[in-house]
Amino acid sequence: MNDSELREKTADQLNEELASLKKEAFNLRFQQATGQLENTSRMRSVKRDAARVKTILNEKAKAAAGEDK
Repeated sequence: MNDSELREKTADQLNEELASLKKEAFNLRFQQATGQLENTSRMRSVKRDAARVKTILNEKAKAAAGEDK
């Protein structure tokens, strides 16, 4: 997932994406705790994708706040 794809989405779509990433991160942590996790690098990429989504949401919120002034 790259940032240009995310910037095209609306805030609602980004919030849905963030929720799904959080669910996936939870499932991966659960799999790791039970010893079932095969692809450990996926945890890192999910965390980074969630951070990317949060960053873009914050940028959109700041831009919207700047327009209101």
